Amino acid sequence: MTNSYFVGVDVGTGSVRAALVDRKGKVLRQCVKSIQTWNPENDYYEQSSQDIWSSVCHCVKDVIKDTKKENIKAIAYDATCSLVIFGRNGEPLTVSKTTKNEQNIILWMDHRAHAEAARINETKHELLKYVGGQVSLEMEMPKLLWLKNNLGNTWKQIWRAFDLTDFLTWRSTGTDTRSLCSTVCKWNYDASKMHWSAEYLTQIGLADLCHNNFEIIGQRVCEPGSAVGDGLSEHAAKELSLLPGTIVGTSLIDAHAGALGMFGCRARLDADDKKLESSLDNLEGKMALICGTSTCHMSLTHEPCMAHGVWGPYFGAILPGYFLNEGGQSAAGILLDFIVKSHPQYTNIKTKLFKDEHIYTYLNNLLEKMASERSFDDICYLTKDLHVWPDFHGNRSPVADPNLRGMISGLTMNSDEESLALLYFAFVQALAYGTRHIIDNLVEKYKRVPYTSMLFCGGLAKNNIYVQAHADICHLPAVIPDEQEMVLVGAAMLGACAARAFENLEATSKHMGGTGVLIKSKTSTHAYHNRKYHVFLQMLAHQREYEDIMNEK
Repeated sequence: MTNSYFVGVDVGTGSVRAALVDRKGKVLRQCVKSIQTWNPENDYYEQSSQDIWSSVCHCVKDVIKDTKKENIKAIAYDATCSLVIFGRNGEPLTVSKTTKNEQNIILWMDHRAHAEAARINETKHELLKYVGGQVSLEMEMPKLLWLKNNLGNTWKQIWRAFDLTDFLTWRSTGTDTRSLCSTVCKWNYDASKMHWSAEYLTQIGLADLCHNNFEIIGQRVCEPGSAVGDGLSEHAAKELSLLPGTIVGTSLIDAHAGALGMFGCRARLDADDKKLESSLDNLEGKMALICGTSTCHMSLTHEPCMAHGVWGPYFGAILPGYFLNEGGQSAAGILLDFIVKSHPQYTNIKTKLFKDEHIYTYLNNLLEKMASERSFDDICYLTKDLHVWPDFHGNRSPVADPNLRGMISGLTMNSDEESLALLYFAFVQALAYGTRHIIDNLVEKYKRVPYTSMLFCGGLAKNNIYVQAHADICHLPAVIPDEQEMVLVGAAMLGACAARAFENLEATSKHMGGTGVLIKSKTSTHAYHNRKYHVFLQMLAHQREYEDIMNEK
């Protein structure tokens, strides 16, 4: 299979990306195309399966145009955990109060299903122990219950309800299968019994989904990286400019694809760091952070770890034989963008940027200059009096409270560039303290195997201050893969595994994971960060106190 290539497709929040990837996990060519999102009212976010598939076709055709079709051995997908609804004959069916059938996807970050999530959590059903004790309103069952309660005409016409990843494999092959990753992580599928729970669905008010052996939500659930049906259908192959029968791999959720890509990555070590090799290669000790609009914190263990506010343990959701725990921050990259763009200096700084220079690079350089002028040994000391609780969009982990709100302590009336740099950096640090909160919750409270390293991919992984802050605050070394597009590589790995290019999915991850740069934790800053972390936790306690005061009768 010397001239073998694999196509990985990633459907993110705002765009579709495709990549041509070789057997070593190197991205040879990639293409990006934006997709449309409707925001008809506060907390409602909707997309179109037709728009997304059109963008998929555009991107795939672009990345394979200079490659012989017979050399492309497989294609596989990852996507956000968004809910896709179809009516009779596989036609898009509206999820929108606008009644437009084009808008047939409820995006992952849609928060309309507050009441439905609360109702499900009130049942305290045994399956909820696999989602940190309570279902998130970002998962699919609350959204389906919302459709039943609010869009009756849609509900009675539903033919299929897909996770977005499973829609893509169905659209590619015509075969109706579901990924164990999407079903167990977002649909409350019982992975211990490998079956849907009719008792659970009935108890939460969704008995309709049990009809005809659960055909609406999927009768056949497959392991990630297994081959789907007979490969690309004639129709889909024509749309993608690939050969009919090209192998299609069972998909993953987008963040999980990034984790798969990174779990096999090896840090490049010099002679002084060789002693770290065994701990860095320990799969159970790795935390993979997929840092984009939101951040997902993925880790694997041989034994299950059940923790409040951290999703899982999900058996086999990424790799066979391992339990997955998944923490997360609902707003990460989007939060930093919001803070920076809402500052009065944003427009002014944008006019100063060189071509292709990101405003974060400008602010990072300004922070270094400010630290030097103040004779600080490290930029972290700049925020001694500026503290942030970052949950502007609620807390996913480890508190699991969508009603938590952001807090800032230490603001002044300054509105110059330095004030923006400090505020931006305080939010970067707050996200890292949030990661430490997740780690401490798992290790100290729930006795998980200790972590020995962190791996980073996604947009924020390109921000050296973000990664270094995590290494320093969490007291762990960080690894940044040389191949930055590890979500796309993870998707391609699914295709490579389905095509049997390697022995199994874990072996595929190791062969295609590549190498990465090691970022060490600065021990000289640990005491300072321990104090700031204490303030961070106090801010949560204070917010609870404020709630109690305001709720007094």
